[in-house]
Amino acid sequence: MPKLAANISLLFTELPYLDRFQAAADAGFKAVEILFPYELAAKETQRALLANGLELVLINAPPPNYTGGDPGYAAIPGGEGRFQSDIRRVLRYAEVLRPGLIHIMSGYSSGPDAFACMVHNLQWAADLAPQQQFTIEPLNPVSQPDYFLNDYDLAVEILDRVDRPNVGLQFDSFHAHMIHGDALAVWNKFHHKVTHAQVGAAPDRSEPGRGPTDFTRLFAAMENTGYANWVSAEYTPSTPRTAASLGWMGQHAT
Repeated sequence: MPKLAANISLLFTELPYLDRFQAAADAGFKAVEILFPYELAAKETQRALLANGLELVLINAPPPNYTGGDPGYAAIPGGEGRFQSDIRRVLRYAEVLRPGLIHIMSGYSSGPDAFACMVHNLQWAADLAPQQQFTIEPLNPVSQPDYFLNDYDLAVEILDRVDRPNVGLQFDSFHAHMIHGDALAVWNKFHHKVTHAQVGAAPDRSEPGRGPTDFTRLFAAMENTGYANWVSAEYTPSTPRTAASLGWMGQHAT
């Protein structure tokens, strides 16, 4: 059965940010991921992690751009300088927080120049921090119109071109279903590239057990294919309080 982590950017949001760590630990999670942990000093998040015995699985890049202008996402031709500045900022947070993974977002663009730009930028990031693991994740065009990385085949093509051992694929059951219509089929086809997994039900991104995805079969497929990394609960609870949405943990995973 998978090792479960909680995405506290989406779960336990009925609580203040620093209180979510204890709520996640009390619910039985051993790790968390935080999409953009940049609002507070890294030391504050670090203290909350340590106080609750939690591992930090993942954070996102780029950080917010407080100076204005577009952030330097990876697939924006002409934005390589901004991308490099953003990655350096994220790595300064990572020195304190020690996230297992940094998810590098592609941004909104299209075409062969965007592809080449993303390959170059990922290679640069991977070589700058060879001990840090990075991921890329396809996002569906309903939730993220015009997002460059919007297909799992495209993601694998990029990873093959990048050809760095510290850059892998991030699987999200919600996005996988919305892009390709069958999250389990996406897992079965691409699991050999996956270094991080997230679960949420389509089409409303609610908790596992709702919608068309058979999560019992999906979790079994993860186990049968030898996946041993974290599986993060990344969904918007259908209930006012997150704890009431966690019944799937006992039904589908332990």
